[in-house]
Amino acid sequence: MTRLSTKTIAIIVAHPDDETLWAGGTILSHPSWKWFIVCLCRGNDKERAPRFYSSLKILKSEGIMGCLDDGPEQKPLDEKEVGGIILDLLPPHHFDLIITHDPSGEYTRHIRHEEVSKAVIKLWYRGKISASELWTFAYVDGNKEYYPRAVETATVYRKLTKQIWLRKYSIITETYGFEKDSFEAETTPKAEAFWQFTDPYEAQRWLKQSENLKMR
Repeated sequence: MTRLSTKTIAIIVAHPDDETLWAGGTILSHPSWKWFIVCLCRGNDKERAPRFYSSLKILKSEGIMGCLDDGPEQKPLDEKEVGGIILDLLPPHHFDLIITHDPSGEYTRHIRHEEVSKAVIKLWYRGKISASELWTFAYVDGNKEYYPRAVETATVYRKLTKQIWLRKYSIITETYGFEKDSFEAETTPKAEAFWQFTDPYEAQRWLKQSENLKMR
């Protein structure tokens, strides 16, 4: 895994628990990093929002929530709206690293994950957000054939220690309150993986390739 000393890291996700499911082990493994977590949905959810902020305390992170529509219909959101909320919530300074969803999402399929990824990549490409590098989560579920798994061939791949995984699992089941037979608890990855980009143009090409695959 890329070794960074004390760095400023922003994680931008769609939902409370995404930060823990897909990057919780990485956060817990690097307590000296300065983490800021932006969650774009459920800020007005009286159950999920308090649990998000309780999770931040365990993760020793700062963070903020937005209130993007996340209704069961999952109607596509306007790209400018998503980008605008990200800019409103993300502190306007340079980050050493930004981590977000992959354009294809982490499982088949969640449109909010895809929309957030698309917005973050485009904002970085256009110079609207400043970061030395960008990582996107790297997970696949075989088109729903199995729970999401970390991609072993991703740029960054790391198996979690048992201790770190148990702490991560505890946040999902105890802090967020998901039942042990829930999708979230069953999913909780024991390895974490990321696609790494140091060039915004490369990330933009990655996004276009992903969009072309969806159109097939």
